[in-house]
Amino acid sequence: MDDVASDFLIAHEPALRLGVALLLGALIGIERGWVAREQESGERIAGIRTHALVGLLGGIAALLSGTVSEWAFPLIFLSLAGTSLVAWRARLTRHHDYSITGLVGLLLTFCFGAVAVAIDLALATAGAVITAVILDNKHEIHGLLNKLQAHELDAGLKLLLISVVMLPLLPDRGVGPGEVLNPYEIWWMVVLIAAISFVGYFAMRVGGAEKGILFTGLFAGLSSSTALTLHFARLSRQSREVEAMLAPGILLACGTMFPRILIYAAVISPGLLPRLLLPITVMGLMLYLPAMLLWYRHRHTLRVDRPTPVQNPLELSTALLFGGLLGLIMLLGEWLRDWLGEAGIYLLAATSGMADVDAITLSLTRMSLERITPSTAVLGIVIAAAVNNLVKSGLATAFGSRRLGKQVALPMVASLAAGLALALLA
Repeated sequence: MDDVASDFLIAHEPALRLGVALLLGALIGIERGWVAREQESGERIAGIRTHALVGLLGGIAALLSGTVSEWAFPLIFLSLAGTSLVAWRARLTRHHDYSITGLVGLLLTFCFGAVAVAIDLALATAGAVITAVILDNKHEIHGLLNKLQAHELDAGLKLLLISVVMLPLLPDRGVGPGEVLNPYEIWWMVVLIAAISFVGYFAMRVGGAEKGILFTGLFAGLSSSTALTLHFARLSRQSREVEAMLAPGILLACGTMFPRILIYAAVISPGLLPRLLLPITVMGLMLYLPAMLLWYRHRHTLRVDRPTPVQNPLELSTALLFGGLLGLIMLLGEWLRDWLGEAGIYLLAATSGMADVDAITLSLTRMSLERITPSTAVLGIVIAAAVNNLVKSGLATAFGSRRLGKQVALPMVASLAAGLALALLA
């Protein structure tokens, strides 16, 4: 029975592909027809029927190019484009709408029909669906553009610069002492941490101030939990009436570091993830649970507007500094491993964790692939995370109120102890 079905599909494949081309055109046509549904019949240049036929025409053009003449597709495409331009030009005499989005959508429909027949059904379907979504969300897209600030656009362009432009140009091989430095992999890690910070920034931007301290703490942890800890600590001395809600925000921000660590491991060294999962998850939960408990207890307390991010997380100077730090840690790690063995790695992790967890996490995760054992990498990452949270506990205690310092320090110490115990047992 399966062989009969397979033979049927093979024998009728061109017809089936043409059917898909027709349906993809109809999909875009439904969206276009919905937008123009209030116009009188004959005023619409292209609705569901036209788009469906244009998708079918694209599929037929692809078939003719493969069987009759290779000129069939370009000639039919140019004929469609010319006819569409004449129709759009005639419409301008009555409707002063200079947008060519509909024209581009019609030409794309023709191309999707051709792709469905001659290249790949999945690719054509994905393109048609994405096109329909973009066409359907005109007001939402324009609204986001109006809300976009200059430095945010600059950040997005810089992210593209360091990822799709610079990354492919770097050599993917070991260089330097012991060939421990791989420029491509180091820069790829820079892109990874920059992208996470970028997402965190816009999560705060889109969420708005009304979400309060918890929202701020959760998403500030994607970019700078240390900066948020310092900000909330100072705020606890200035605004006593909201003091009780600041500790949950700090604990959430510090706890968000642990999902980030698991993401790094999953992307860079998936084999390390099973060993890291238990200690890192427990450390995170031991911060999240007290945060939720404190929030529940004081949930009716006045909320505080989120601090506005004042620094662009994608400044190229910051990215270069982070890349240099990664390279330095990898060099020091190789040197300390040769000199002191595993003890050197742990010393490096503790020292690096005082300032930053991302750099040492990315370095140890990368080194676990070939230079150190997974157990050493896991314990080093846990040590770095524990030391980093101890530093933030110190900031909360030194710059915040006594109550805030106590509420932050106790869960931090408990999280540290549990993580180290589980890492040693792993």
